[in-house]
Amino acid sequence: MIVEYLRYRIGQADAPEFEAAYGRAAASLAAAPQCVDYELSRCVDEPEWYVLRIGWTSAKDHLEGFRGGEHFKAFFAEIRPYVQQIEEMRHYERTAVRGNGGSVPTLYDWAGGAEAFERLTETFYEQVLKDDLIGPLFAGMDPGHPRYVAMWLSEVFGGPSRYSDERGGYTHMVTQHLGRAISDAQRRRWVNLLMDAADEVGLPADPEFRAAFAGYIEWGTRIALANSQPGAKPPMQAPVPHWGWGVAPPYLP
Repeated sequence: MIVEYLRYRIGQADAPEFEAAYGRAAASLAAAPQCVDYELSRCVDEPEWYVLRIGWTSAKDHLEGFRGGEHFKAFFAEIRPYVQQIEEMRHYERTAVRGNGGSVPTLYDWAGGAEAFERLTETFYEQVLKDDLIGPLFAGMDPGHPRYVAMWLSEVFGGPSRYSDERGGYTHMVTQHLGRAISDAQRRRWVNLLMDAADEVGLPADPEFRAAFAGYIEWGTRIALANSQPGAKPPMQAPVPHWGWGVAPPYLP
């Protein structure tokens, strides 16, 4: 992904139509397969300044794919009157320096921290061992397994990196699923029992948390299912995924 920034200086009298023009032009960006996202911001301190941020799949996709494609003509027709007022137009590469600020609680904190995830996994694995469908997968389970899974979930949802530091991180987790030939019925039972355990131990029930929590569980169990099949060759080196509020991580090993 590449980020394009355009800085405009627009007089106060022209500002309403400038914003309206970009509102219309945005339909072309939304339809363009080369466009990832876009945002127009106005300076509070000096209101004549605007910054347009557009995420593109690549600089080449922007300069050749979009500009040479079917959506550019309509886009340019709307913003043409303001081209001469562009003060800066450049592409930027994103760096690894990014994240959420302290005003956004992590899912780990919202859930209640390590103690909440430990309650969850203890209750969950009690039911797993009694289950006819997935219980056999965990025959001879290490007594510490529920705690280790709690460490994994805690790290995924924004807590301490204990699973990476103490258990081998992503690589170790992948090895736990290799060759197990998990069925989709077993995967779905695993998900259902975990959701039941979340209710039983009192994890937050607000729709925002539960949607994010369920999103990760569905995503993660489908990856585990694929990794467990005969002949599967998943990547063995990758970061532990970090899951946010309703947003899947950009999974870049």
